Amino acid sequence: MTVVAAIRDTFDASFREAGYWLDKTVDQFLTEAVAKIPDKVAIVADRADRDQAPRFTYRELNDLADRAASSLLRLGVGRGDVVTVQLPNWWEFVVTAFACSKIGAVMNPVMPILRERELLYILNFCEAKVFIVPKSYRGFDYAAMAHGMRTELPHLRHVIVADGEGETGFERILLSSEVSGLPSGLHPDDMAVLMFTSGTTGEPKGVMHTSNSLIACCKALSGRFGLDSNDVLLVASPVGHMTGYAAIVLLSVYLGGTMILQDVWEARRGVGLMAREGVTYSAASTPFLSDICDAVKVGAPQPKSLRSFLCGGAPIPSVLIERAAGELGLTVCSLWGMTEVLSGTLTEPARAAEKSASTDGRALEGMEVRIVDADGRPLPAGESGRLLVRGAQMFKGYYKRPELQTFDSDGWFDSGDLAYMDGDGYIRISGRVKDILIRGGENVPVVEIENLLYKHPAVSGVAVVGFPDARLGERGCAFIVPRGGSTIDLAAVQAYLGEAKMAKQFWPERVELVTELPRTASGKIQKFKLREIAVAFSDAK
Repeated sequence: MTVVAAIRDTFDASFREAGYWLDKTVDQFLTEAVAKIPDKVAIVADRADRDQAPRFTYRELNDLADRAASSLLRLGVGRGDVVTVQLPNWWEFVVTAFACSKIGAVMNPVMPILRERELLYILNFCEAKVFIVPKSYRGFDYAAMAHGMRTELPHLRHVIVADGEGETGFERILLSSEVSGLPSGLHPDDMAVLMFTSGTTGEPKGVMHTSNSLIACCKALSGRFGLDSNDVLLVASPVGHMTGYAAIVLLSVYLGGTMILQDVWEARRGVGLMAREGVTYSAASTPFLSDICDAVKVGAPQPKSLRSFLCGGAPIPSVLIERAAGELGLTVCSLWGMTEVLSGTLTEPARAAEKSASTDGRALEGMEVRIVDADGRPLPAGESGRLLVRGAQMFKGYYKRPELQTFDSDGWFDSGDLAYMDGDGYIRISGRVKDILIRGGENVPVVEIENLLYKHPAVSGVAVVGFPDARLGERGCAFIVPRGGSTIDLAAVQAYLGEAKMAKQFWPERVELVTELPRTASGKIQKFKLREIAVAFSDAK
């Protein structure tokens, strides 16, 4: 056993002793819910293309998962085999997730936005035996795409189509047979979910999580938010991302609550669902929150039960937090996390008004964070450095990539983020290590510039990146999405930053107006794409 492995074993034991790891698998919580509340509604499945939303009790969800598990076994799927699922927020996704857990298979959710190039890589890399897709979603024929890739996927045995007809249809192939004896499924420390990084750097990697790490996330979030079985959770964030999957779907079953699935985000419909179903909690990126406020302002029903909103992926503008509190009576709690870490830091509701706009929260129970310099030495409060994290929610490693360093000899994972910590232990992300903009030897505070510009009345969205310059090394370019009916140019940006007393050497020296910023489906801005565009500006006069 290596020294690092021995240290990890020591940490694992401490997580169990402290109660952060419960040594249960995700399907055990479904089984327990069936025993306690069999007739309670577990899922309300709203779809944009249908008027009625079917409802499933915990007993019904478990029966469907048992059938799907038996069918997957019959199809040759066993312990450790990968099932790749490219479904939107449909009930079939939830059934498949628990079916995989019941037989020890690995759930591999992928985002609906992915196409052949990305999917061929993932499916071949995972050696997936089963690929589950919708027949059609948002006008795209997924079934045709999946079948068209078969000749390039030697390990793939079955394509299963939700809403499909005939032999490959989801209900026909997974739900039509009776349940046979199921073997013991996952162990708590087995890889339960394989999820690929969302691609903000352009280099996706397969991240392995266990039931223990996933449930540690649910336990920590429910504790800090004070959630229980009475809560109703809206799943509008994509289930192909950890926000939708772990922080809402699994959390709901962990609580014995009710999840409301919304497959296409449309704010007015979403707010209507919240009001009708009594939604109390949701989690999403900043654009979702802004959309909710705007929808209510123009006449959507007030979601009176909604009290907690977990918001991550980007800094939350203070004006948006104030709007949510004033217009909705909603507490917005900032979070920092990533696929490898799940939920690392979170602002608790009691201090959200004070801390959510200026920080990304403090370490959740069972997690630790540290800010260090380039040599690994801890930095004092207020100084920006590399953000290290360790704890009960951490991933096992990168799938088939043992050469990638994950944890140091003390169990710390380098997040790749830059951050600073205040005197109360709350962190603030100040950029990515790869996103540093250095102009004339000075580190430019990119996040501060973006936060300032976001407050400009003509700015709907903004991202600042560097582009090469022969004399200064880099100059800054602000990609701006103008607010409807407004316009803004470089002179206006620089004048605004001057009025805000921002040092002149930090001002962007180019402004590009765009209709939208490239984002992952979870809302994170893909700055590597903007840098690719900005490279051309290095020759501009």
